[in-house]
Amino acid sequence: MRAFIFPGQGSQKVGMGAELAEASEAARDVFGEVDEALQQNLTALMRDGPDDRLTLTENAQPAIMANAIATLRVLERDFGVKLLERAGCVAGHSLGEYTALAAIGAFGLADTARLLKLRGWAMQAAVPVGEGTMAVLLGADIEQAKALAAAAAQGEVCEVANDNDPTQVVLSGHTGAIERAVALAKEHGIKRGMILNVSAPFHSSLMAPAATRMAEALAETPPCALALPIYANVTAAPVTDAEEERGLLVEQVTGRVRWRESVLAMRADGVEHFVELGGKVVGPMVGRIDKEAQVTSLVTMQDLEAFAKEIA
Repeated sequence: MRAFIFPGQGSQKVGMGAELAEASEAARDVFGEVDEALQQNLTALMRDGPDDRLTLTENAQPAIMANAIATLRVLERDFGVKLLERAGCVAGHSLGEYTALAAIGAFGLADTARLLKLRGWAMQAAVPVGEGTMAVLLGADIEQAKALAAAAAQGEVCEVANDNDPTQVVLSGHTGAIERAVALAKEHGIKRGMILNVSAPFHSSLMAPAATRMAEALAETPPCALALPIYANVTAAPVTDAEEERGLLVEQVTGRVRWRESVLAMRADGVEHFVELGGKVVGPMVGRIDKEAQVTSLVTMQDLEAFAKEIA
């Protein structure tokens, strides 16, 4: 069985999607629809930057989604490889869960862009700049990370935000607590802790105001029927019911991204081949989680052509 998977924030870079747009009308159609939905020339920002504006959460989230869906549409329209015919399930890392839902038709493209623009804005606005941050722990497993978070909290929020793979866990919370965690990392047997260049403490309880805002938005724009199972970030389990998924998307704002567990669950359920669309971020994580899994990352026209030939 094959899973199509989608990257999250941090995979954005200036120039993303430019080659696809130049080569394929299918990609241009995606970028044009997203620009229209947002009333913003996001395509130009993706192509030309500047980097600091593209990195803003409210821009990065819809941009990453647009790039991944453009990649998918090129694969489907130009190379004849249909996701619904070739995949047994889908998953995405953080905002990538929305991309995965768009990929299986549970959200329209325009609605997905608007939801992610709002999600990015709401997550940024939930905590004043400087009061919260995140840190990556390298060479840490989940138990080490939880113990470190508990030791560093000292009455503040310090929580596991992302369980990415067996060697990388991300903490999120109040700036002081995260700084303490980085300072204490080696005492907890962790190779290195490093503050991330992010503008807010994503996937922590500090994001509660953003969760409330997304609950309102998703009540107005709920996902439609799911054409394939999606492995939800907060449960690391397959979901087939659209209403259940809507609730999990709200929980996801404050909840842990259980990517390592999601990959293991997909493997246990028979997934042998993971295909990342629009990045080379979550695919390498899969490789570190299970070295026996087959992983393909699709970014360029050359990648797409080679993949289409491989599975023909």
